Amino acid sequence: MPLNGSMRMGAVGLIAEYNPFHNGHLHHLREALRLSGAPVTVAVMSGHFLQRGEPALADKWVRTRMALAAGVDVVVELPFPWACNSAPFFAKGAVQVLDSLGGIDSLCFGSEAGDVEALKHCAELLDQEGALLNEETASALRRGVNFPAARSRAMGAHPPSRGAAAVLASPNNILGVAYLRALRSERSAIRPLTIPRIGAGYHESQPVEGIASATGIRRMLLDGEDPYPYLPDEVADILREAADRGSVADPERMLPLLLSKIFAGKGLRNIHLVGDGIENRLLRAADQAGSWQDLVSTIKSRHHTRTRVQRLLIYLLSNLTADEMAAHLQCGPLYLHLLGVGPRGRDFLAACRKSLRLPLVANYSRIHSLLKRRYGAGTSTHDLALRQLALELRATRNYTLLMRRWRGENRNRDFFEPLESENPKA
Repeated sequence: MPLNGSMRMGAVGLIAEYNPFHNGHLHHLREALRLSGAPVTVAVMSGHFLQRGEPALADKWVRTRMALAAGVDVVVELPFPWACNSAPFFAKGAVQVLDSLGGIDSLCFGSEAGDVEALKHCAELLDQEGALLNEETASALRRGVNFPAARSRAMGAHPPSRGAAAVLASPNNILGVAYLRALRSERSAIRPLTIPRIGAGYHESQPVEGIASATGIRRMLLDGEDPYPYLPDEVADILREAADRGSVADPERMLPLLLSKIFAGKGLRNIHLVGDGIENRLLRAADQAGSWQDLVSTIKSRHHTRTRVQRLLIYLLSNLTADEMAAHLQCGPLYLHLLGVGPRGRDFLAACRKSLRLPLVANYSRIHSLLKRRYGAGTSTHDLALRQLALELRATRNYTLLMRRWRGENRNRDFFEPLESENPKA
């Protein structure tokens, strides 16, 4: 259906990793359309490396194809500095992308609470008491308490925040609160909506009521079990084909790449999150680690959670320094990478062309000239945009080293992959 004047009510935004797209995501997609009344869905999706510091199961083009096959209308990439980061930065980057597109009226996300007002209360509390809570959390960390427990204790010590502590014990609630805080800090007009998460929880490996978590599905694949009943049929075919081709990542292939970086030692202290003596733990762990997960487990400490260590290792793999990360986070995304679009999505983007705040790039073949025209050659912003581009290209090339079978093509895939456009449900 074309987007005519009567349809110009705006799209509903989704923020996702689709690692892989499963029945729970399909439920989210349908509920987002129902709650928002929007005619179009726009997904901001992580690229090759994800929020918890892991490589995606399948590359970003395969996962885009899954989303389009299930009925998503537009897929835009969340750039690496925000995609592979803690919840506040992940959320802020995704909200900045949605705002920069224009035409997004609402953002719908899943949460264990299923109540946007309860999540707003938590967001307001963190905005008001954040400095105090951070100070008390840091104090507990110095005493050897791990971060989740330290934050929970800090919140439990203050009567106004005790109820919020229980809400913030669940991973999707944490992300939901981060989205709300990001919408507020960005002064976004996007309306937040939430739906109750159903089926298996994020960390649960067993399906619940016919819905398996993405974690459970990945574990089934690893164990040689059949995960495909927990994916929509059209999505299952795409993942099955990718797996048969060997176009899925093996995280253990990161180990020799990481060990080589650690053994070289050069610039190790400059990498983002490397500090407080953790470089010594890296060196000791590298001398004995037999697997990627072994490396992570050996580095992990009370001060450094497993997720933080995994992100640190991805930054090391990507040669991302603390200074460069700070520059990206302060400035925000400087261009948008369009990964896929269906028929409704094309009409939506055409209608929103004048409201775009950032360049929207479908293929990188002309990105250098586009960024030069937009920001001016030699300017600091142009330089930072080129660094964002270089980081994305590096992430794609690194990801090809993790694939079970490489087809021997050019590893700079961002320049050559066509825009995904199939949408059977359009």
